[in-house]
Amino acid sequence: MELTVPASKIAGISDSYHIVITRKKQILLSFLRIRVIVNGAQIYPVKQGERVIISVDRNNPRIVVTDGYHFTKPLELVYHHLHTYYFKIVCAIDDTQLVAGCGLLALLFLVGLVTGFFIVKLLSLFPILYFLFLYYINRKEFIQIQAV
Repeated sequence: MELTVPASKIAGISDSYHIVITRKKQILLSFLRIRVIVNGAQIYPVKQGERVIISVDRNNPRIVVTDGYHFTKPLELVYHHLHTYYFKIVCAIDDTQLVAGCGLLALLFLVGLVTGFFIVKLLSLFPILYFLFLYYINRKEFIQIQAV
């Protein structure tokens, strides 16, 4: 009687499913403590420059990314042929948007200061109001999960 062992066990590969999550290097994300919650029970911190490999034993895990205040919509993963999903966590306000908003703010404020038009000074607050809207009001979309 022969004892057969699956090839995946011989090679050291488990039959479980994997989720690999990295964090994009962004200015606003660097201030947040990002965590991944799997199936509402397991919490994994995601640090800058490191990738987190999460092993899941059963199919259809649900993942949510949060920093405590912002959170993503639950994402349910279905494994068919691939046993590994790769994701990247990004912020809704990209670094170029942040720099452009700050530049627009400074430019409009200086133009309003030089010309004396109050309406131009008021328009200079628009980038701040937009960023605050994304940060506080639209908090389900501030942190996003993107497939790699």
